[in-house]
Amino acid sequence: MNVSGPSRAKRGIPPKSEFNKWYPAIVEIADLVDKRYPIKGMDVWKPYGLTAMGLIDSLARREMSRTGHHEYRFPLLVPEDLLDKENKLVSILKAARESGVDPSELRFDEEASGFKKEVYWVTHGGENKLEMPMFLRPTSETPMYTMFSLWVRSHADLPLKTFQIVNTFRYETKQTRSFIRVREIHFFEAHTVHADQTGADEQIEEDAEMVQRIMHDLCLPSLVSKRPVWDTFPGAWYTKAADVVMPNGRTLQVATYHHYKDQWANAFDLSYEDPEGNTKPCHQTTFGMSERLLGAVVGMHGDDKGLILPPAIAPIQVVVMPIAAHADSNVEPAARALAERLSASGIRVELDTRDVRPGVKHYDWEIKGVPIRIELGPRDLSAGKFILTLRTGSKSEISIDEAEVLESLEGLAEDLRQRAKSLVSDKVQPFPFDNLDYDASQESSIESGIVYQIAFEGNDSDAEFLEKKTGLTLLGECDDEFPEERNCLITGKATKKKQHIARMY
Repeated sequence: MNVSGPSRAKRGIPPKSEFNKWYPAIVEIADLVDKRYPIKGMDVWKPYGLTAMGLIDSLARREMSRTGHHEYRFPLLVPEDLLDKENKLVSILKAARESGVDPSELRFDEEASGFKKEVYWVTHGGENKLEMPMFLRPTSETPMYTMFSLWVRSHADLPLKTFQIVNTFRYETKQTRSFIRVREIHFFEAHTVHADQTGADEQIEEDAEMVQRIMHDLCLPSLVSKRPVWDTFPGAWYTKAADVVMPNGRTLQVATYHHYKDQWANAFDLSYEDPEGNTKPCHQTTFGMSERLLGAVVGMHGDDKGLILPPAIAPIQVVVMPIAAHADSNVEPAARALAERLSASGIRVELDTRDVRPGVKHYDWEIKGVPIRIELGPRDLSAGKFILTLRTGSKSEISIDEAEVLESLEGLAEDLRQRAKSLVSDKVQPFPFDNLDYDASQESSIESGIVYQIAFEGNDSDAEFLEKKTGLTLLGECDDEFPEERNCLITGKATKKKQHIARMY
């Protein structure tokens, strides 16, 4: 089918090579969201996009169930005094980190920094001014930990493993972009409480495994890093993150997991009685993901024709299209029976009996990224076969058999994984210089759409110099190291530590 030229222009799809134009256009053209709501950064989710996001949520719920987490739902509104409590904690932890001392050695600051400038405030109930202002949750540490301190009393109450999938709100002042940077965020957050650091350490490892299982289903390779100290959430002991490399070479953080040690527990009086009757502070972790996962899927897998959705989250996995049904009255009933059989085998199916040209149907389903298109006409019916076309391009004639359709879905998913892996391989490259002693005439060697792999083990000032010199951001220390020692890009010291620098969303 020819989808180039004027017909594509009518749909308004820019070429994907112009990613910054293609991405915002395709999320609307593919019917995921409507961006015309009169508040910047708050899109209207449309059924197709909401269903895809719901399927991503189901992957998260599957992992939560597998690992013994339980789903809760905490209130949207949080009183101001709880934010003050969080801000004081974050402020002292940040100050301790900057001073290189233990937090217990510092007093709470009078002026606490934190989320205060980033939240939406509620100051009135009807016409009455509230005695205590409230805000819409930006995350849920404060409301959840307030309740955790009431629920946890003894070692028998631990571990406590919770999660919720809710909307959170940030007063985002930067340029918004659907799914990637928004003010109302579809957010998944897991919060756990443990008896000691060992339990929290093990939870972080479990979080890492869950992230990779979800990323596998989304056909997305990722770079996993321990964030540098200055990019670690101030309330965390350390932060790890998974970043997806987008086609324009920018990285998109799609998942984070934080180890809190006992820092939040001390501030929120979250303690337990051990078997010997001693009172001890709990240790905690958090794990967060958002609709950025859908943004990464759109950006990574889509092409000039529209979306390509991994089967795991495609609202429609297979569309069945009767062809030339007017020429043979048996075609449409046969197509309907095939659709019902596929549906009964667990496949999400759409039967397209619209009275429009086949080319229009092809084009519509290409835009929406449906993994498989099946065409059944009079000749196919007599031969007991049908035409199966994968959204990734291949076409075959196969027997009417549900097992072959399931195999084709699995094959398409693997194809998407390999394509994504190839893109990342092209975009992640070694830094072109052994050190930063290059002059302005050589700066063109540093390309804007590349993620650079470097050896680095310098301190904060070394990293600051690195970022200013290159104009890129340090993602952090990778889980895997170089097989052999290399010289640090800044200090020149031998190290196996692998890190990446990139432009981030």
